[in-house]
Amino acid sequence: MTPQPPLPIPLRGSRPSLARGDGSAGRVGNSNHLKLAMSFGFRNVTATKVEANGTKVPASVIFPDDPQQRLEVWWKNATSSGTYLIVINGQSDWTAPSGLRLGLTLVELEKLNHKTFKLKGFDKNGIAAISDWGGGDLASLAGGCNAGLSMRADPKVSAKIIGALSPNKEYASSNSQIRAAKPTVSEILIGYPTDAPTTEAAPKSLTQQQPPQAPANLSRRR
Repeated sequence: MTPQPPLPIPLRGSRPSLARGDGSAGRVGNSNHLKLAMSFGFRNVTATKVEANGTKVPASVIFPDDPQQRLEVWWKNATSSGTYLIVINGQSDWTAPSGLRLGLTLVELEKLNHKTFKLKGFDKNGIAAISDWGGGDLASLAGGCNAGLSMRADPKVSAKIIGALSPNKEYASSNSQIRAAKPTVSEILIGYPTDAPTTEAAPKSLTQQQPPQAPANLSRRR
């Protein structure tokens, strides 16, 4: 019998998960570029650099040519090791811990959070950032990681409704004006601590890790 690879490549139509119990989360969350390439296949992982807060950060992109399976992993170190941030955006099918995925509505996020939450108004691109989980379940993910989410207003909603919601103000997710914009999750950032020591030990599952709180103000250039 042919032995199974350590991390099967997700099949088209499946939803790859950072929270599944087969070790996928650990291989992404506690890893380095070489380990990712060995797990997903060297042809399926590309080394690059991304800009964050004016600084170039080393990153690896898993399945860079497949929008549905694409995943960005940012590294703490120039040696492409020590996970700093995991980015889910575009058309990616990846699911983060607690069931977070692209396309979720305000109501669906409230159900996952078990509480209402707060978000900023929309910027010129129709994007709003969630600013406060209100002490709900999404305030801290499995393993102590943190999620930063952006939501995009429905393009069919009038510019007048969206423009009335200032990006400099906070609004409750239950606010009628916010709900009228019909936003859905457009980007998910899973933050890891910047001061935790890098380890080259065997990957552990995400639920076994206990990192301290990651920076909440990290954003990526769109």
